[in-house]
Amino acid sequence: MLATLIPLFDHDMNVCAYSIFAQKENFLLNPRMLGVGRFDGASNIEGMEIVESMGLDTVSGDKAVFIEMNSISLFSDIASQCDVPHDKQVLLIDKDVPAEERYIERIRSLRKEHYRLAIRKLPVSMFESYKEILKLVDYVFLNHKKIDITKAKVYFSRMYPNVKLVAVNVNTKEEFEVLKEGGGYDLYEGEFFRTPVKHGEEEIAPIKTNYLELLNIVNDIDFDLTDAADVIGRDPALVISLLEMVNRMTVNSGINSVRHAAAMLGQRELKKWINTAVTKELCADKPSEILRTSLIRARFAENLAPVFQMGGLSSELFLMGLFSVLDVILEKPMSEALDRVKISKDIRQALIDRDGQFAPVYDFVLQYEGASWQEVSRQMVIAGIEEDTIYKAYIDALRWYKELFNLGK
Repeated sequence: MLATLIPLFDHDMNVCAYSIFAQKENFLLNPRMLGVGRFDGASNIEGMEIVESMGLDTVSGDKAVFIEMNSISLFSDIASQCDVPHDKQVLLIDKDVPAEERYIERIRSLRKEHYRLAIRKLPVSMFESYKEILKLVDYVFLNHKKIDITKAKVYFSRMYPNVKLVAVNVNTKEEFEVLKEGGGYDLYEGEFFRTPVKHGEEEIAPIKTNYLELLNIVNDIDFDLTDAADVIGRDPALVISLLEMVNRMTVNSGINSVRHAAAMLGQRELKKWINTAVTKELCADKPSEILRTSLIRARFAENLAPVFQMGGLSSELFLMGLFSVLDVILEKPMSEALDRVKISKDIRQALIDRDGQFAPVYDFVLQYEGASWQEVSRQMVIAGIEEDTIYKAYIDALRWYKELFNLGK
């Protein structure tokens, strides 16, 4: 199985929910699945299987999840497949679910069971024939490139006033700003939010300067623990975080200074902790999804190291994923942002030029993140990679992120 999470965000770029997109089989290896074979086991809902096995906290931090449904799984025993409260699950259907009486009745019964409902891929020409289903859904996903939102918001406010509209395929920040200004949409989904680029002020706040200095120290080839400890000591939040980390790893350590705590961790662990902790602090004034994206990419890329025959480079791949949104964090073009930190040529090539030995891993992470299953499957076939290996690497990244910040406690 392959699965990823796509964030849905509001006007303030706060993530409100996630869509789970999953693929059970590699269609390139199993072409029959593109035909009637795609309905084999269709009553099993992959999205619910993921939520049930991992827990809602791990998957979405207790936010609602949109789960794909097809014309067969819609009639399955949905309640038995996932114990998560029904109002946290949004059943996402599309035009492949026909607007026929038995489907309408099934959707009506699910609504009575307090499931929320959404529909996507429904062209304007089919609105009238799907009116009985549109009366029952909570969300309608619209491709903003193919619809006049001025007319659409009038239509929906008159015909379906309780429906929330979701703009999909929002690929640039400029598109988002125009759509937000025009009004009509309640939520947005777009590539720019997953791989964002922002340009902004020239100066970096003093506290961020300290963080960048710290990153430069620990990412030097053979850094001095004392130098790192002295910079950490300038920031109470980092000191507290460091002491908590050391206390978890040692017993009766009797730490008497920041330098002592750094020495207890050692170079390798201190470097990894600093890269993670500093990224968290740098993201403090950014939407939380930026931090989440950075850390999940870092862990996922690290997990992919042996898959791409780079087992000895896992730390570098972790750093590549971590810094893949550094342009957003520092509000500068990526080339300028990377000038602020000491990184290897390979990481720089991957993040700026999409070239070099790390580029295939970075591209794979982005394709997977965006649920580009055809391209992901193609790359796996070429490299001889098993689906289960990739799925476990991604799920581990989600679990690691949750444990890192004790989400759900």
